[in-house]
Amino acid sequence: MSTASPVPAAESILAGNLRRFAANRSAVLSTLFVLLFAVLALAAPWIAPQDPYATDLLRRLQPPAWIDGGEWAYPLGCDGLGRDILSRLIHGTRVSMSIGVVVVLASTVIGTVLGLVAGYRRGLADIVVSRVVDILLGFPYLIFAIGLMAVMGPGLANIVFVLVVKEWVLPCRVVRAETLAAREMEYVEAARALGDGAAAIMLREILPNILSTIVVVATFRMASIIIVEASLSFLGLGVQPPIPSWGSMVADGRQFLLDAWWVSTLPGIAILVLVLAINLASQGLRDAFDPGLRQ
Repeated sequence: MSTASPVPAAESILAGNLRRFAANRSAVLSTLFVLLFAVLALAAPWIAPQDPYATDLLRRLQPPAWIDGGEWAYPLGCDGLGRDILSRLIHGTRVSMSIGVVVVLASTVIGTVLGLVAGYRRGLADIVVSRVVDILLGFPYLIFAIGLMAVMGPGLANIVFVLVVKEWVLPCRVVRAETLAAREMEYVEAARALGDGAAAIMLREILPNILSTIVVVATFRMASIIIVEASLSFLGLGVQPPIPSWGSMVADGRQFLLDAWWVSTLPGIAILVLVLAINLASQGLRDAFDPGLRQ
């Protein structure tokens, strides 16, 4: 007498997406790099070997430890004011990642709410939101940020505000498109038939089904935000000295490129590595969570 073989439990959608993401080695490795930068940002005061603000003109343009004249107490050398580059890089990680996270969270929340309302309600709300989105998208990102920062003045709070003003339109556009498609689905029609209100349908029915798309868009945009913040700081319109910022560190070393390449090159490499890691991790998330890309 044969016994029936046990039926394997069905894999949840989330578990399947995570399994596909874990199978992407480049995405997993990139995520580990992003997490490493996050740890550096959180633990900067305890990890940095020197005071990032302390100047020592006797160590001005001291080379990295592996070059003649360097020492391991200052492994990446010193800048034009004798400040430890490694310590400033670590503290600059906190600035770049904190601005990126705050801007992404704020702009995603604003864009998601407006996109849900515009896509589900349609009518006047959709017209107003769509026209504002079209106007803001008509301005080149960096030129818009430079112009607004020139009016408001440099500073940490101002740069966050300027980036949020420009950034919310992208998640809003994506959420609106997803909501327009979801509002015609059977589960939404069933919720309407049961008497659920518009807010309940948007929050309980539509939002959970488009959440993975929102997460992917948010992670993609964080890399762009870090680049824009570094560009503004490079131009002197972002984070102001003596606060360490990767963009301002690159700007500080422009005049020393031939004699002290490490002053500009090392923060430039930090920007490259972090942005590349975020982009590769985001690409892995998109490949794992987007059902349209599955074979």
